[in-house]
Amino acid sequence: MTTIAPLTEADHDEWIALWRGYLAFYEADLDDATTAATFERLVDAGSGIHGALARDENGTAVGIVHWLTHAATWTTTDYCYLEDLFVSPEVRGGGVGRALIAHVRAWAEQHGSAKVYWLTAESNATARVLYDRVASRSGMIHYQISLS
Repeated sequence: MTTIAPLTEADHDEWIALWRGYLAFYEADLDDATTAATFERLVDAGSGIHGALARDENGTAVGIVHWLTHAATWTTTDYCYLEDLFVSPEVRGGGVGRALIAHVRAWAEQHGSAKVYWLTAESNATARVLYDRVASRSGMIHYQISLS
């Protein structure tokens, strides 16, 4: 049975192991200061960025999810952006990812968001199988301009 709870300061060491796994999966390299600031914002209730940790039946941390809300021009309520989702490779396919998405969805419904949305790499075929089951593709293509 997977349990999901908001991140706390006490979760730091387990979170950082999963965070590093997530960054490695996307072949991303963040400096230590950014990682530290990210965790501090995730556990600061007033920051507007939220995080949760999934644990298996033995209490082992097996997944993380981070999300935030933002105002939108196509609704009078907020949108909820699921920014990061990572499940330990050892437990993938066992429902942890689905449970983390459901956790964010329930939070967003409780807080009045109009929708939950997220991005993933086109090459992330394993995750996309799950995403196609729990959500609909928007048909939009993501563009960005890096400013740093």
